[in-house]
Amino acid sequence: MTYCVGLLLDAGMVLLSDTRTNAGLDNIATYRKMFTFEEPGERVVAIMTAGSLSVTQTALARLREAIDEGDATGETSIMLAPTMLKVAEIVGNTLAQVRQDIESRMEASKVSTAASMIVAGQRRGGAMRMFLVYPEGNFIEATEDTPYLQIGEHKYGKPILDRVVTPATSIADARKAVLLSMDSTLRSNLSVGMPLDLAVIEKDACRVTERQRIEKNDAEFARMSAAWSEALRDGFTRISI
Repeated sequence: MTYCVGLLLDAGMVLLSDTRTNAGLDNIATYRKMFTFEEPGERVVAIMTAGSLSVTQTALARLREAIDEGDATGETSIMLAPTMLKVAEIVGNTLAQVRQDIESRMEASKVSTAASMIVAGQRRGGAMRMFLVYPEGNFIEATEDTPYLQIGEHKYGKPILDRVVTPATSIADARKAVLLSMDSTLRSNLSVGMPLDLAVIEKDACRVTERQRIEKNDAEFARMSAAWSEALRDGFTRISI
């Protein structure tokens, strides 16, 4: 399993993913689940993945091949698509096709081929946009009412986002919110694990403006986790019924 979260704010976008992949208690590995594609100043596209590793890796490989094709067009390449909506359509179509191809070969073994993606980015002159792409290829978009999207094991990290995140949230506070959301998930579900990948895309930069790999022994993350636990315990004791 996994947990990925993306925030769409007035000031930019903040993305966070874990890296744990498991196929049983004795088969746990680390795989990157956040991928970025950039032409700095012109276009940036970030993709986070959850679900079947074979499906997501194959889909990303096909997206990369489409970018490198000599006859690539705005209909086939996420780096040439005229809008972020078209980017989401290309990703959705690719994900759905890969899932169908693999599912037809794996039908007898009844192995899950479900996979989903968060697609976020901006092209020069366009608005920042963020989409959640479902296994069937359809998608929904982050809005002012719901300025964040999650995939994977999302239920543990959702409450803090509901309480503190709005489009006006600063990048600094958003960074803290996604890390605390992840911390809650790490404590409640062993199928989500470190290291973590964090990316920030500031508005109109059209590039990744901050990129960080947070390892298991990261002192800042440990300090924040301990402070959050203490704040929750303190708040709990202060409430009377």
